[in-house]
Amino acid sequence: MVKVKHTPERTCVACGQKLPKRELLRIVRTPLGAVHVDPTGKAAGRGAYLCGSAACWQRAIHKGGLERGLHAQVCAPDREQLMAYFQQYVQQHAAGPSAAEE
Repeated sequence: MVKVKHTPERTCVACGQKLPKRELLRIVRTPLGAVHVDPTGKAAGRGAYLCGSAACWQRAIHKGGLERGLHAQVCAPDREQLMAYFQQYVQQHAAGPSAAEE
């Protein structure tokens, strides 16, 4: 009998879609209160997950979904940093894997 490996799932805080954890981006609130993207998915702190949709990022950052997920207020500089990261993320993934390697 073949064993099926468990794939952890997480929910996007903006659209509510359940996806495999590796397909989502983790935003973390550290114990010191800083909010930033956690590309490894292993940083200490409270995490919230977002899918790669621009609409989800806009909704989560500006409509409060991220604040609900992190159980904390997200200040304006942190919002700007998160949106800048998302823009960079979109550019890297739109260009394809070869552009990220260069």
